[in-house]
Amino acid sequence: MKQYVMGIDGGTGGMRVGIYDLQGNPACFASTPYPTTHLHPGWADQAPADWWRALVQSVGEALQKSGISPRQIAALGVDTTNCSVLLCQRDGTPVRDCLIWMDVRSAPQAERIRALTGENLSPEWMPSKLLWLKENEPEHYEGAQVFCEYQDWMTYRLTGLWSINVNCSCNWGYDARLGDFHRDFYRAIGLADALDKFPDKRVFRVGQPIGGLTEEAATQLGLCPGTLVCQGGIDASIGILGMGACRPGQVALITGSSNLAMVLTPDPPPFGEATVNAGPDNLIEGYYTAYRGQVSSGSILKWFIGEFCKDLSARCEESGESVYALLDREAKDLPIGSGGLIALDYWQGNQHPYLDGNVRGLVYGFSLHHTRAHLYRALLEGIAYGTENLLCQLRENGFAVERLHISGGTAQSDLFLQIHADISNVEILVPRDKQASCLGSAICAAVGLGAYPDLPTASEAMVAMEKRILPDPARHARYQAFFEQYRKLYPQLKDWMHDTTALAADDQ
Repeated sequence: MKQYVMGIDGGTGGMRVGIYDLQGNPACFASTPYPTTHLHPGWADQAPADWWRALVQSVGEALQKSGISPRQIAALGVDTTNCSVLLCQRDGTPVRDCLIWMDVRSAPQAERIRALTGENLSPEWMPSKLLWLKENEPEHYEGAQVFCEYQDWMTYRLTGLWSINVNCSCNWGYDARLGDFHRDFYRAIGLADALDKFPDKRVFRVGQPIGGLTEEAATQLGLCPGTLVCQGGIDASIGILGMGACRPGQVALITGSSNLAMVLTPDPPPFGEATVNAGPDNLIEGYYTAYRGQVSSGSILKWFIGEFCKDLSARCEESGESVYALLDREAKDLPIGSGGLIALDYWQGNQHPYLDGNVRGLVYGFSLHHTRAHLYRALLEGIAYGTENLLCQLRENGFAVERLHISGGTAQSDLFLQIHADISNVEILVPRDKQASCLGSAICAAVGLGAYPDLPTASEAMVAMEKRILPDPARHARYQAFFEQYRKLYPQLKDWMHDTTALAADDQ
């Protein structure tokens, strides 16, 4: 019988499952949402029971849609969100809901860690969150037997084995070459006791086989007991594999609510914000993963459509066209620079290059001439300027950026892709399969199965490109003038924005 591999992607909003043959051709795809609870501003919790329910539903739907027999599923790989911190018992029972990646309640702990160690850690990351839990929920911290990631819990539920994922644990301070965590760092921040509760001594790299599906997991999922489970990792990192960008010098831009530009490098990332989580070998052996992040991108467009385009919903429902496609058509022939509008993409602050959470979004240049389509195009251009600002930081630190592999929401819009290409003066490659993380996890499964000798070889064989977008030199020259104005805004306005943000906070 023909063999297939299954890619499982546990994202922020839901569980996605894809089935692929060993050449990367998709057989089917299924997705099931799960909820996030926001008890307070900056908090974000998810229940592991919801993850498992969604996985059972998505696997069942994928098998039913495809008509593929469970016996034909030779192996599966899993990726999940990262820095999604879970306290549980040895049998996998959660002590409390998971603090997912976007939870930033531990901002004060991150500041204290910075003061103690000089490590500029995000409140999203494991050490900051564990310190918050120790100080604010000692009964849960002390009562739990295992501190783990979403990823670790999922592979435990599938195989019955606790293990450490090299890709995910780099954000906890695990060094694959040392074969251990940075213990001095944990002692310095008051979390030495946490080290004994990390999942297990077993350590698996991306693409390595972990074990077979347990009888219980197989029964619930409708798969065969013993089906090989292979190590995946962070959804964004595994997405690099699914975009065909896992050779040095290839830049992957993963787009969605936020944007993440990632590149492999043989040397430690040069940015110097934090060293304890730099890697190495966390995705491809012999390489570090350097990245730059843009907090708000697709989320700005979603906000714009929700607040300013409510009248278009009924119109699009009748025509079957998406609101985005309609707006793209209206904005396509507007002039570069949107008639003098320029947007700062700081709706939720700036991650890179400024690491400033106290600035906010801005649109300058309104006149009575402007329409909704002008504003929409200005937001597309502002997001693309923000992306170019990330790419500038990569270039300034020695990375050549001549081509971008793009997946996610941006890949659905030819207008947005062309704007990115023209602003950044780069060729853009769009993979055929838009579910880059699902395909990436399937690639991990294919390597663990032995179908390919390594991840880069498997990625090159299983990823096919659908589109190639070239920049226009004349449009790039025109955009450069607007981009230079964009770059001037942060140094000129940051103090004013800080004061205004603080002033507005007094009334919240």
